[in-house]
Amino acid sequence: MDALVNELNQHSYNYYVLAMPTIADYEFDKKLEELSKLEKEHPEFADPDSPTLKVGGDITKNFVTVKHRWPMLSLGNTYNEQDLRDFDERIKKAIGDNFEYVCELKFDGLSISLTYQDNQLLRAVTRGDGTKGDDVTANVKTISNIPHHLKTADTPALFEIRGEILMHSAAFERLNKEREELGEVPYANPRNFASGTIKMQDPKEVAKRPLDAFFYSLNTEKEYFKTHWESLQELGKWGFHVSEHTKLSNTIEDVLEFIHYWENERFNLSYDIDGIVIKVNSFTQQQELGFTAKSPRWAISYKYKAQEVETILESVSYQVGRTGAVTPVANLKPVQLAGTTVKRATLHNANEIERLDLHVGDSVFVEKGGEIIPKIIEVNLDKRKVGAQRVIYPVSCPECGTTLVRKEGEVAFYCLNDEGCRPQIVGKIQHFISRKAMNIDGLGDETIESFYDKGLLGHISDLYTLKDRAEELKNIERFGERSIENMLKGIELSKQMPFEKVLFGLGIRYVGETVAKKLAIGTGHIDHLIAAKLEELTAIDEIGGRIAESITEYFSKQAHIDQINLLKSHGLQFETINTVVTLDSNKLTGKTFVISGVFEKYSREELKDMIENNGGKILSSISAKLNYLLAGDNMGPSKLEKAQKLNVPLISENDLLEMLNKD
Repeated sequence: MDALVNELNQHSYNYYVLAMPTIADYEFDKKLEELSKLEKEHPEFADPDSPTLKVGGDITKNFVTVKHRWPMLSLGNTYNEQDLRDFDERIKKAIGDNFEYVCELKFDGLSISLTYQDNQLLRAVTRGDGTKGDDVTANVKTISNIPHHLKTADTPALFEIRGEILMHSAAFERLNKEREELGEVPYANPRNFASGTIKMQDPKEVAKRPLDAFFYSLNTEKEYFKTHWESLQELGKWGFHVSEHTKLSNTIEDVLEFIHYWENERFNLSYDIDGIVIKVNSFTQQQELGFTAKSPRWAISYKYKAQEVETILESVSYQVGRTGAVTPVANLKPVQLAGTTVKRATLHNANEIERLDLHVGDSVFVEKGGEIIPKIIEVNLDKRKVGAQRVIYPVSCPECGTTLVRKEGEVAFYCLNDEGCRPQIVGKIQHFISRKAMNIDGLGDETIESFYDKGLLGHISDLYTLKDRAEELKNIERFGERSIENMLKGIELSKQMPFEKVLFGLGIRYVGETVAKKLAIGTGHIDHLIAAKLEELTAIDEIGGRIAESITEYFSKQAHIDQINLLKSHGLQFETINTVVTLDSNKLTGKTFVISGVFEKYSREELKDMIENNGGKILSSISAKLNYLLAGDNMGPSKLEKAQKLNVPLISENDLLEMLNKD
């Protein structure tokens, strides 16, 4: 029992706090069920803080903790139809036969509670532990379909609406691809990406990630509607995004019909659902049925098991990305799964191949549940052929033969031959011309591949010599004079792109759009960036040790310096154009600050602006050279400990205001 408690608590932490689960929902629920059964058999050994009594996850330390006015309880769930029939019988015994059910899709996202007062969005709070959660109002306000102000007058003075924040599959695939290109670990599924996004510290970054939300529950001090169905219809009229895929049912057979329909139809949705929620419709009957300590007695969720099929592993191939990361991919005998033909499945990394103990020709079980890309979950060892060849992760790059390297603490193997490995070279040039980088019109990914194969491109800098090879370009099939003219014009215009775009276009690992902008502002010139030491880089706002190490490693290679010099000679921008900034005062000139914690009067962003507008500078990390640590509530203990160790003065919000008000 103790072992189960520890294991389930760790899985809950991974799921709710880190948004990186390490176990399937079904396995988690089965372990929870096993623990619950043991607790009933041996109540004397039950842990008073057992996961069977808890809802949701722990509270993060990064946000203000808010107590829920109405507890956010979880639903009892099941994976079999008999449990639903038993649930139906319990309802009938308690309230008779005269009742209705409302069937809803069970969205696979992050639960959220919104409080509105006088038609204004007051706060948004995560489920947390069910009693209290994180105030993520600033982040939630970036979601386009969540109203900040309701236009209708027919609403309670104070009410709470609950729903689920999610990410659509297409957005997930696009954003995950960008993470992989930066050498970052991709999220397993859209639910994790949405959860990780809503818990980010910078609302500006949250706004860049397209999130959506569906709402399905209303709480008020006094009963405002007679039925749940009526409330759903009205919530839509108030301006909330309510799913059209709901059903009012009179019998459990109607409910089961709805469940059977969506078991396959769910794969045609643009977002993930993992089951169906069934609720008694009448609010009066809900009150009569009441609650257990953990969940309402008037509702239950039916969860779909992730669909899986058995097929043959024909081979394993290895893809080399732009950053040199080598990703294994399983090539499968084509099989139908969740409405699509599956031919390939992700194997993630070398550790996964070893965990599965894969052999060529193995009969494998493939799953496509919450994950967009199918994955192999298990090998059917009973069907393994005698003499089957074990899958061995390569020691050298499958494209160029260079010995692969895996850094300490990382799961991926990398090919470091970025100047001589075809997919890395082609990928880097494709990244350089992309819309978010240099935005060069007239060039596409296929054209870059073609130019590389014909010897026209081997480095980014070669783009700027294409104007001297016009005759060779004319000989390329389906590449007419107009196309050449547009491409050369686009290349010439790219010389006007600012330093931050050029820096992002270089494709340095971990240097995305935001980081490139911070580096451009923080260093001002490429030469300063190249010469910067680790401690100088980490002193720049939001630049951590991992990013700093990647930058110094990149510029330690002479081939990269040579490319920078060639790009300079072609007239690209490698210096930040300084704009004249008018300061409110010079009272903080020469002073450096780190801001940590939550503040009463101003947001962190407002405090940052105050400091910078009065000549001060914001740093991201604490060092002996730091002048002040501006400390608020819930500040990270590690920062406080480091500041005290280095004798860095701690100041409060009021101390800062006094400094600014001094004559």
